Amino acid sequence: MTKILFLGDIFSKTGRELVRDLLPPLKEELGFDLALANAENAANGRGLTAPTAQELLSYGLAALSGGNHIFRQKDILPVLARDNRIIRPANFPSPCPGRGWTTLEFNDTLIGFGNLMGRIYMTPPLDCPFQAADKMIAEMTELGVKIPIIDFHAETTSEKKTMGFYLDGRAGAVLGTHTHVQTSDAQIFPKGLAYITDVGFTGPHDSVIGMAYQDVLEHFLTARPQAYKPAQTGARLEGVLLDFNERGEALSIKPISRPYSASQK
Repeated sequence: MTKILFLGDIFSKTGRELVRDLLPPLKEELGFDLALANAENAANGRGLTAPTAQELLSYGLAALSGGNHIFRQKDILPVLARDNRIIRPANFPSPCPGRGWTTLEFNDTLIGFGNLMGRIYMTPPLDCPFQAADKMIAEMTELGVKIPIIDFHAETTSEKKTMGFYLDGRAGAVLGTHTHVQTSDAQIFPKGLAYITDVGFTGPHDSVIGMAYQDVLEHFLTARPQAYKPAQTGARLEGVLLDFNERGEALSIKPISRPYSASQK
């Protein structure tokens, strides 16, 4: 049996500190074999930089996925090109640096970790994620991947749920990210795929999906552009714990939501 922890969108310095402080005790408590995370908001809430990527990997995360902000910080571009532990949505156009999936091995089991981005209400508009998923799964299967895990970074519940049904029987998990609100629909599909519409986010929850609510409120009240700043309070780590059998079928998916303050250290 293989046990994997996947953390929802790591947001700003608060999110990185949560990984630093909580990942070791969570490993002791939950006994997971590998930890993965979406990290496209790890650098001040917008994008991922080379230093923040290395910081998160140093805390014990095996690989990081991205989303619509993955290319926002320019110094990540050469890192994406050379480090296969950091992936970006596979349905970005092919000239973009980086890769859409990678492999990890534990106890002779090859695990595939892939990244896709939705098209509904998302910018920039990308290639079809369903066709990209077909290509990704075929390549993983040819390589001998036993457990394909897909981070589907998308806005709408309908697109995410449809992807779950589409890949049931071909992937081990479809895990929704991007909307930063953990949903209550964690489930195992009929052919053994673990699914959740959104795993939540790891960062400051006294906020509007990570940003200081005062800035967001001003925008909604006036319709004027605002410079959003990451919130500072309400630190909470969120994600899911996944169990797979030797055939690569999901046995369970358990949402994780842990509030935390520095005083708990």
